[in-house]
Amino acid sequence: MASCPIDHHSFPDPTKLNLLQRPASDMFPFRLPVVFPRVAAAHHLLSLRTTSRPLSSLGSNRLDPNGSVLIETTTTTTPPSPTPDVTGGVQDIYGEDAATEDMPITPWSLSVASGYTLLRDPHHNKGLAFSQRERDAHYLRGLLPPTVISQDLQVKKMMHTLRHYQVPLQRYMAMMDLQETNERLFYKLLIEHVEELLPVVYTPTVGEACQKYGSIFLRPQGLFISLKEKGKILEVLRNWPEKNIQVIVVTDGERILGLGDLGCQGMGIPVGKLSLYTALGGVRPSACLPVTIDVGTNNEKLLNDEFYIGLRQRRATGEEYAELMHEFMTAVKQNYGEKVVIQFEDFANHNAFDLLAKYGTTHLVFNDDIQGTASVVLAGLIGALRFVGGSLANHRFLFLGAGEAGTGIAELIALEISKKCQIPLEEARKNIWLVDSKGLIVSSRKESIQHFKKPWAHDHKPIKELVDAVKAIKPTVLIGTSGVGQTFTQEVVETMAELNEKPIILSLSNPTSQSECTAEQAYTWSKGRVIFASGSPFPPVEYEGRTFVPGQANNAYIFPGFGLGLIMSGTIRVHDDMLLAASEALAEQLMEEHYEKGMIFPPFRNIRKISARIAARVAAKAYELGLATRLPQPKELEKCAESSMYSPSYHSYR
Repeated sequence: MASCPIDHHSFPDPTKLNLLQRPASDMFPFRLPVVFPRVAAAHHLLSLRTTSRPLSSLGSNRLDPNGSVLIETTTTTTPPSPTPDVTGGVQDIYGEDAATEDMPITPWSLSVASGYTLLRDPHHNKGLAFSQRERDAHYLRGLLPPTVISQDLQVKKMMHTLRHYQVPLQRYMAMMDLQETNERLFYKLLIEHVEELLPVVYTPTVGEACQKYGSIFLRPQGLFISLKEKGKILEVLRNWPEKNIQVIVVTDGERILGLGDLGCQGMGIPVGKLSLYTALGGVRPSACLPVTIDVGTNNEKLLNDEFYIGLRQRRATGEEYAELMHEFMTAVKQNYGEKVVIQFEDFANHNAFDLLAKYGTTHLVFNDDIQGTASVVLAGLIGALRFVGGSLANHRFLFLGAGEAGTGIAELIALEISKKCQIPLEEARKNIWLVDSKGLIVSSRKESIQHFKKPWAHDHKPIKELVDAVKAIKPTVLIGTSGVGQTFTQEVVETMAELNEKPIILSLSNPTSQSECTAEQAYTWSKGRVIFASGSPFPPVEYEGRTFVPGQANNAYIFPGFGLGLIMSGTIRVHDDMLLAASEALAEQLMEEHYEKGMIFPPFRNIRKISARIAARVAAKAYELGLATRLPQPKELEKCAESSMYSPSYHSYR
């Protein structure tokens, strides 16, 4: 049986390196712990006439398979001697204290971490979990209180703290602070309390965080690539300290959730998505890169906000925008290779479809709003068939919203029907109808609508209002992707309930404030007969003595496992059949106990096993289609997926 082919890298033979060049794992864990006091270290370096390069300048062999740092040395010119008339105290050998604000100095740094530096390294910091032996070995005595506690107790303490915060944004900020101070504790916390913390690090709280990102911004996370970096994007990518990147989530901030153009402050979305790639899909944090492309914003409120962190200009369009995006896509492929997953996130409709079409044949690209949403909704619909019977081909679908999400879901439903029933795709589309801001999309509007809406322009008289469209089309499934809250009115829901014994209503817009209706409204207005799911989480609903648990059609069910499947198989292109495979794998995770509660999605508490199953199905499809490059194919793909997942447990340091 072939071994799991993931995360294997080549490294130089450590026995052939001199003492300073040998991997730290030969002598110490992760980073060389022998750090001299500031002045002594400086004198030591000066006497050797060498300096260790900063970590950010290390090449692709920065880490060995065990995570050890390879220390490189370069000969440099000795800095000028400090002024000799120091009479006491610590010598200012760098000249920093004597320098004025307008006098440049050299930011000298050592590429080793221990003691105070180790405690501020989020990748290796363990806080009070450092053992007594580790504290001696790594110069931590006196820098920590004497108590040693376990990681499990740290998790318990953090949850106790988080639950005392009344404001969701405070919880979000506390989690982001933890991620920047103790990475492994952050992920252990998120994995073990995923159902409670998922709404904190992602929807709906991340929406508010993006709106206020400039005000709460403390530490940069990810890469900010603006128009100022045009012509230098490859150089900017090389500024990122990690070299073995496997997943990039990128946004230009123009359509953040249902909140509109948030410009540079959309960075909260890639950061949040990649946190879920690690927590839910097991992709190593060091292999994840969040990116925001800043081409300005048309949000006047942000342009006039003194705390806004992005370019203060109107959003670039046309050729200027296309050239910057093309430079970025070219640089990513040049720097990270053919097999890096590039996930487009929250681009506006007019760019999202074009980017996916343009780079889908040359890069490993995936649009979560178009494809991820479609895959998770299709899984929910397959699950809903257990309640209503029949096949997807027996149902009639009506969408409110004809953007990325709406048309993406509609197309994947049509593709599934086409494959299952062995009918042409055009035939499968006929039972799928879309409503946009101007009303029902019909043939008479074909010349005036955007190209991605044209396949859904069927023969029918124009209808303006949603409730009239429901009465005319008589759908069995109503899906909201409009980004406008409270558009599924009582009349709309009651009409669906009159037409169907068990109407399927999916209110998918995020965040919660933009949801087309709440779970309570859907169950109450339908007299408890609705099969309901939403994009943002809603609490269980009591109706006439029965408890309903509303499903959440959250993309987090799909993209972490989907991305892991692409990575573990070395896939070079995304194919629609992989999305169908992911949907079917998710739908299979529904058990009888879930159906009894009215659920059409499994609970998130088992998400890592679900992600492994999805990854295995996606990888199997990639091998079947000839798109996988990691050969030979492992015989047990699900076990391969599970074994390759990142573990947040602490390592013991020596």
